[in-house]
Amino acid sequence: MSDAKKPSRSSLPVPDADAPAIQQLIAVMAALRDPDGGCPWDIEQTFETIAPYTIEEAYEVAEAINQGDLAALKDELGDLLLQVVYHGRIAEESGEFDFNDVAAAITQKMIRRHPHVFDDTAIVGAAAQTPAWETQKATERAAKAAADGREPGALDGVSAAYPALMRAVKLQRRAARVGFDWPEIEPVVDKITEELGEVMAELADPLDIDRDAVEAEMGDLLFACVNLARHLDIDPETALRRTNGKFETRFRIVERLLAEELGHGPEAASLAQMEERWQRSKRG
Repeated sequence: MSDAKKPSRSSLPVPDADAPAIQQLIAVMAALRDPDGGCPWDIEQTFETIAPYTIEEAYEVAEAINQGDLAALKDELGDLLLQVVYHGRIAEESGEFDFNDVAAAITQKMIRRHPHVFDDTAIVGAAAQTPAWETQKATERAAKAAADGREPGALDGVSAAYPALMRAVKLQRRAARVGFDWPEIEPVVDKITEELGEVMAELADPLDIDRDAVEAEMGDLLFACVNLARHLDIDPETALRRTNGKFETRFRIVERLLAEELGHGPEAASLAQMEERWQRSKRG
């Protein structure tokens, strides 16, 4: 039997180390996607299969920011940038566009939406910039609607792919811009009470619960809570994320106290035992 090694597949060239970093990254992605010598997993990916990773990386960027971890932020921004390069490469392979087209499009959009910076339009202060920005975006949406042969609507461009809390805020803000909003906070709070009552009405008969109806009423209740957060100028996603973190911290304290004092975890504890330690966790 011969000791000769089987010839290895020739490697693709390593990107030029003297090239700008973004060009090196684009070259790396091209090599990963190369049908002759690239990575089998990367070659198989499509816009659809990569999209969940793109969303995941955006959340990890947000987490690094929330934790104030700048080293992690640098890494997570790199991961997110890779997603942009990935999508650009897939599009380039089909002849649709490439990364440079993506960069050029956002550059032109930023110039177009900031005439007070790149033109002679005068806007004084950040407060004045927001309505000007929204006016420009509305103009762009109207142009797109015209190109699609349809009438523009106030809710155009609110992506169905947004997380539900984020999309609820955006839909409510759009409706508010055309006057569909309560000017005072009292009816907003009253609406939450009303929606909670409708949830409870669906649960009145434990033997005859319509799960679809309960889900619909819960959706209405959550939408009303988002509306209250919007009126209070609170981002509901941020608020809920903070509460999730608080719950996790306190529940871990409950687990530790149960282990230290009773010698077992929550699965063997009574609700009263857990509640007592939960109240202690809230006191720090």
